[in-house]
Amino acid sequence: MTPPPVPAAPTLQRRIGLWTAIAVVIGSTIGSGIFRSPAGIADKLPGPLPMLSVWVVGGIFALCGALTIAEVASALPQTGGIYVFVRDGWGRLPAFLLGWGQLVMIRAASLGAIAVTFSEYFHRVLGIDPIAPEHVMQVRVGAALAILVTGMFNIRGVRLGSALINLTTVAKYGGLLFIVLIAFTLGWPKTGGYFTPSVPTGSFSTTAFGLALVSTLWAFDGWADLSYAAGEVKDPQRTLPRALIGGTIMVIAIYLLANVAYLAVMPIEEIRHSKLVAADVAQRLIGPGGVVFVAVTVMLSTFGTLNASLFTTPRIFFAMADDKLFFPVVAKVHPKWETPWVAIALTAGLGAIFVLLRSFEQLADAFVTAFLPFYAMAVAAIFRLRKRPDYKPSFRVPGYPVVPLLFVGSVIYLLANGFINPESRWMTISVFGVLLAGVPVYYLTVGRRVT
Repeated sequence: MTPPPVPAAPTLQRRIGLWTAIAVVIGSTIGSGIFRSPAGIADKLPGPLPMLSVWVVGGIFALCGALTIAEVASALPQTGGIYVFVRDGWGRLPAFLLGWGQLVMIRAASLGAIAVTFSEYFHRVLGIDPIAPEHVMQVRVGAALAILVTGMFNIRGVRLGSALINLTTVAKYGGLLFIVLIAFTLGWPKTGGYFTPSVPTGSFSTTAFGLALVSTLWAFDGWADLSYAAGEVKDPQRTLPRALIGGTIMVIAIYLLANVAYLAVMPIEEIRHSKLVAADVAQRLIGPGGVVFVAVTVMLSTFGTLNASLFTTPRIFFAMADDKLFFPVVAKVHPKWETPWVAIALTAGLGAIFVLLRSFEQLADAFVTAFLPFYAMAVAAIFRLRKRPDYKPSFRVPGYPVVPLLFVGSVIYLLANGFINPESRWMTISVFGVLLAGVPVYYLTVGRRVT
């Protein structure tokens, strides 16, 4: 008697179309940065032109990365994205270190920083002061719960997760666009804008520009997150380049418009002391209701980014496990919902733990510094991959090799600035120390299996 066939193990399905893919790029990128970062950037570069220029440079930086990753992703449309590009371009040890960094620091720090902002504004809408010392732990618990809830949404299925991404992306982009429109139509005619003097004395230095650029990169981060879910994108050779490039351009446009809108209503000296400049702009133009509107917009924005991040980045751990570089159980796909549920649960759990132990600033700074080297390696992989006969991308980055070289050069500049500047030196050294600690872990565990 012939034994019954063994049912095939559940696998990830290609269900993400073009518009959802674009929403993932925008939703992963627009979070708390455009609402929180302008004050810190204006404090480092207290002049209209220096402040706007660092946003332009950050946008160019992100676009150079997106153009390059669009080519590599079209040739390697696999689950894991940046991890896959580093593995195929540079080998298993660098790929392991990327995953190690994501596991012990990068991803949990990113989720924590986003969730803290969501929780702060959730409490603010409820009339609770999130800054008060007696509410600090309450805010962190709220952030941890937000991470766990969005993790459950994404375990429940790709359709539910992508529907939430689409909804929150429209809400956050529309909210920012509304602020821009009222600033241009109601504010600018009254004030004439605060654009002069464009470069006040002492408003620009190379060191300050480098530190401010790190803040803009926090705001722009997310442009590559779609690549993590490339194995679930429909018609990936066409969809991935369109979504990565189109979504990044849309983010750059709204960020630049928002900063011009802020300067249309408030002078730079007030922006540098404004913790939530968008709320202050809205309050001046439409009264107290404007503060509530912006607070709700920030809540939707950060919740959407949290959801998008838990939709995409657990695929790194899934791909690592599939490559035998992590515990095999993490590569399990839910039999009913067809999602990498163990990887999502692991990511959400680590994020919830981190957020209970660290402040927003500690989480954000550690994330940017730790992930920059891997972004650079993923982009630089193009130089090695193009030499291989089996490398057949459907899209070619324009301006090659200048575009990827600009991105890699910018990363080198930022990391060097982090080591040289006394304000960031020890944080940068400690982050690299944690990353390099993964080398002996690799050789003591999975590295020993490689012959």
